[in-house]
Amino acid sequence: MEDLPLSGYAQSYKYNLEHTEHMAECTVVFVLDKITVLLEAKVVLLHGLKDEIEYIKDELERVIAFLGVADTVEDGDAEIKVWVKQVREVAYDIEDTIDEFLLLVPAEQQSSRFCGFLWRFFFSIRNLKSQQRVASEIQSIKSRVGNIAKGHQRYRYRYHVADQVSSTSYAYEIANDHRSDALLLEEDEIVGIEKPRKELISLLLKVDPTLKVISVVGMGGSGKTTLVKMVYDDVKKHFQSHAWITVSQTFKVEEILKDMIRQLFSEVKQPVPEGMTSMNANKLKVIVKEFLLRRKYVLVFDDVWTARVWEAIKHVLPKEKHGCRVMISTRLMDVASSSSIDTNGYIYEMTPLSEEVSWALLCRKTFHASSCPSHLREILKQILKRCGGLPLAIVAIGGVLATKNKTGINEWGVLYHSLGPDFEGNDQFESMRIILLLSFNDLPQYLKLCFLYLSIYPEDHLIEHNTLIYQWTMEGFVKQKEGRTAEEVAEGYLFELINRSLILPVKLNDDGSMKQGRIHDLYREIILSKSTDHNFVTTTDEETAAWPEKARHLSVHGTLGNAQMKRQGTKLRSLLTFDVTDSQFSSYIVQILSSCRFIKVLDLRNTSLEIVPEEIFQLLHLRYLSLRSTKVKVLPRSIKKLRMLEILDLKYTFVTELPVEILKLQHLRHLIVYTHASFAYLPYNCSPGFKAPKGLGKLRSLEKLVYVEANPGSGTIEEIGKLNELKRLCVLKLRTEDGKAVCSSIEKLLKLRSLNLKSIEEDVILDVNYLSSPPPLLQRLYLTGYMGKMPHWIKSLHNLVKIYLRWSKLKDDPLEHLQDLPNLVHLEFLVGYTGEYMHFNAGKFQSLRLLNLDKLEELRNVVIGEGAMPHLEKLVIQRCNLLASVPAGIECLFNLRYLEFFDMTDDFISTFLPGKRGEDYCKVSHISEVYYTYWKDGCWEVNSVQETSGGPGTAVKISGHRNFL
Repeated sequence: MEDLPLSGYAQSYKYNLEHTEHMAECTVVFVLDKITVLLEAKVVLLHGLKDEIEYIKDELERVIAFLGVADTVEDGDAEIKVWVKQVREVAYDIEDTIDEFLLLVPAEQQSSRFCGFLWRFFFSIRNLKSQQRVASEIQSIKSRVGNIAKGHQRYRYRYHVADQVSSTSYAYEIANDHRSDALLLEEDEIVGIEKPRKELISLLLKVDPTLKVISVVGMGGSGKTTLVKMVYDDVKKHFQSHAWITVSQTFKVEEILKDMIRQLFSEVKQPVPEGMTSMNANKLKVIVKEFLLRRKYVLVFDDVWTARVWEAIKHVLPKEKHGCRVMISTRLMDVASSSSIDTNGYIYEMTPLSEEVSWALLCRKTFHASSCPSHLREILKQILKRCGGLPLAIVAIGGVLATKNKTGINEWGVLYHSLGPDFEGNDQFESMRIILLLSFNDLPQYLKLCFLYLSIYPEDHLIEHNTLIYQWTMEGFVKQKEGRTAEEVAEGYLFELINRSLILPVKLNDDGSMKQGRIHDLYREIILSKSTDHNFVTTTDEETAAWPEKARHLSVHGTLGNAQMKRQGTKLRSLLTFDVTDSQFSSYIVQILSSCRFIKVLDLRNTSLEIVPEEIFQLLHLRYLSLRSTKVKVLPRSIKKLRMLEILDLKYTFVTELPVEILKLQHLRHLIVYTHASFAYLPYNCSPGFKAPKGLGKLRSLEKLVYVEANPGSGTIEEIGKLNELKRLCVLKLRTEDGKAVCSSIEKLLKLRSLNLKSIEEDVILDVNYLSSPPPLLQRLYLTGYMGKMPHWIKSLHNLVKIYLRWSKLKDDPLEHLQDLPNLVHLEFLVGYTGEYMHFNAGKFQSLRLLNLDKLEELRNVVIGEGAMPHLEKLVIQRCNLLASVPAGIECLFNLRYLEFFDMTDDFISTFLPGKRGEDYCKVSHISEVYYTYWKDGCWEVNSVQETSGGPGTAVKISGHRNFL
C-alpha cells in the first residue's frame, strides 16, 4: 500500500471509523477536548509553550484517525496492541500534565471550564520550579507523541481497507451464525415464552384492517429472534405473502430489498425481475410495493440496529385495508418506537426469564432432563445467577456444562470462576461474548466512556440515577451543549443506554424516568475486563490492595482487613467505596489520598468515617464529594480550600450546621444535608435539616438546596430568594409569620422544579397564600403543615407531576383543585383532609398513576366516577379507620395492578375477603396484586388476597413497624 499522508490514510478509513470507535480513541478524544478548551482560554504561556501544546493537539487529531481501526485488530496483533497502549498512556500523561498545570493556578482564577481569569496564570505563579517542570513535561510529551506517530507510519502499510472491513465484519458473521442457530431450535428446546408468544399471536391476528407494526425489543441474547420466529411460524399461514429478512448492523437498503424480492417471488414460484441485481434502491422499492399491493402480508425484519432501516422501507409497504402486519426485533427502544408510532402499533419488551424457567432451561440443556443431581445443585444455582435470566447465556453455559464430568464439582467450579473477570478470554463462550459485545461496539464515542465507567460499581449494585449523572458530569465525560446544561446532556446519555438495553431500569420515578437501574452481570464482566486492561477502572478489596500506577478510577469493595496500600495510584481521578465496613478505613483512606492530587470524584458513602480527613482538603481538583451515610458530625472549616467543588452530599450524616467558610465555594451547585434518619419516618417535630450560615445567597450557582432550616433572625428565607439557579429546594421549621417572606423568595425562583416546605410544628400554619406567581416549571410539590384551605395557585401548576399534602387538614374536598392538572401522576394525602367524603369526578385525573390515602381519620366514603383515573396503577389506603368499604367504582379501574390496605379495621378487611362476608370481593378480583397488612403479635403481617378454597394467601411477617408519624 502506498505510504499515504496520515490525513489521507484517515480519509481512506472514513467508513470504518463510523462503526469502530473504541476505547483508546475515546481516551484520546477526551484528552483532546481538554487541550482544546485550555488553548481556547488564551493562556499566556512562556517560552513557546503554547506552540508545543498546539503541536501535541495536532498530532493527537491525526492519531485519532487510525485508532478506530487499530482498536478493532489490537487483540490479534501484538505490534498494534503495543502501539495502541502507547497512545493511550501518552494521552493519560497529557491529562496529568494539564491537571498539574492547573494546580499552579490560583483557585479564584479557575472555573470548571478553565476559563475566566486563567490568562493571568504566569503573572500570579510563584513557584518557578513547578512552572519549569510543567514546561519540561510538555516538551517530553511532544517528543513521545512524535515517536509514536513515526512508529505508526512504519506499521500501518500492512493493513488494507479490505482487511479491516473483513476484521470488523467477522464479529457480525459470528453473531449472525448464532442468530441462525436460534431459527433452527426445535419447539421442545424452548421454554418461558409461551405467554408472550400467545400475546403476540393475538395481536397479529386481531381483526384490524390497518397496517400494524409489532416491535420486540430487548438486550442482546434475550431471546428476541427465538420468540419472533416461533410467532412467525404460527401466523404466516394466515397471510398471502410472508418473508423473513435479517438486517444486522451493516445493512444496505438495496440488499434488504433484494432479499425481500427473492423471498416474495419464490413463494409464488415466479422468477425475480430481470436485471434485479444491478437495480438501484428506487427501482427495487417500486417492485416490492407493486408486489405487495392488494396482498395481505406479514414481514419480519430481524435485528434492526437503526431507525434508518424503518425510514428506508416504510414507504414500500402498502397501507391498503388488508390487515397486513410487520414484526421488528431490535435492541433499541427508539427503533421500536419510531416504527410502532407510525402505524399505531405495539411494543413488547423482553424481560429476563424467571428463576423457575431459567432453572428448567439450564437443566434441560445440561442434563437433558428437568432435574439436577443433588451434589451439583448449589454450584449450578451460582452459575445460573450469573446468567441473570438471559436465555443466550443459559443456553451457551448449559451446552458447555453438558460436556463436563457429572460426578464431581471441580470442573464446574472452574467454569463458574471463568464467568468472572476472565470471561473475555474464555474460548468456550466466545460466540456469546461477541453477541453481547456488538452492543458495546455500536455505541457512539461519547457513550463508551460513560458505559465503561459503570464497571466501577459492584456486581448486582443498584445504580442511582442522580449519583450517576453527577459522577459522569464531574468526571468531564459530558460536554455542555447550547441551551442545555451538562446534567441535561448526561440525562440524554443515560436515556440512550437504557434505550439500547444496556442499562436495565429497576425502579422508576413518577415521570417514568429511571430512579435505580443495573447492568447485566455478563455485560459488567465485559466492561470490567476492558476497563482493567486499559487501566480505566480498577477494583481493590482485601485481596488486592494495590493497583496499577496509571489507574484512573478506583473502586474499593468490602472489608479491607489487614491489607496495606502500596504507594501507588497517584494518577487517580475518582475513588468510590462500596460496603466498606472496616474500622481501619480512616487510616487506609488517608494513605490513598496523601498520594493522589488529581481526584475529581470522591465518594466515601457507607464507610465508618467519623471525622473528615484533612487530606481531602488538599484535593484542589475535587468537584464531587459524598460522605453520605457516614458518622461524620462536623464539616471542617477547611472546606473553603475546595474551590472547585460543585456537589457536596452529606445525606444521612449527623451534620446539622455548616461553617461560614462554605460560602467560599462559588461553584457549588448541589448542597445536600440532612440527618441520618429518613425524614418520612420520624415524628413531625424532628429536625433533619441544617442551619445555614448567614449570607447563603452568595452561593449563586446553587441548583439543589436540601434541607435548610428557617431559623428566626438568620435571614435564610430572604437569602434563598437570591439563588435564582435553584431547581430543588426544601425548607424546614417554617413559622406562620414566615409566610410572606417565603412566598416572596419562591416567586423569584423561576427555574424551580421541586419545592418542599414544612412548618415547625404540626398545628403551626404553613402560610403559602401570599404566593401569586408560583414557579412555572414546578413538577414536584411537598407541603407539610396545617393549611385548612387548599392554596389557590395550585390549579395553575400544569407541569405538576407529584404532590404530597401532609398534615394539611384541609376542610374542603381538595380534589376539585387537583383534578384538572394534566400531568399529575402521583398524589398522596397524610392527615391531609378532614372531610367524610371524597369524590373523584367522572373523567378527571386523566394522568394519575399512584394514589395514597393515609390517616384520613374522618373519611367514610370514597367514590370513583366513570372514567376517572383511567391510568391508575397503584392504590394504597391506610389507617382510614372509618372507611366502610372499598371505593365505589374501583371495579372500573381497569389498569389498577396493585391495591394495598394497611392497618385497616377487621370489619373493613372482611368486606372483600373471599370465603367471608366478602360482598366487595368481586370489585377487586380483577386486580393482580391485592394486599392487606395489620399488626399482630409484635409485627406487621402482610396477606395476599387470592380466591382459593383456603381463603387469603400466605401471611408474610415483617418485624418492626411502618408508622409514618
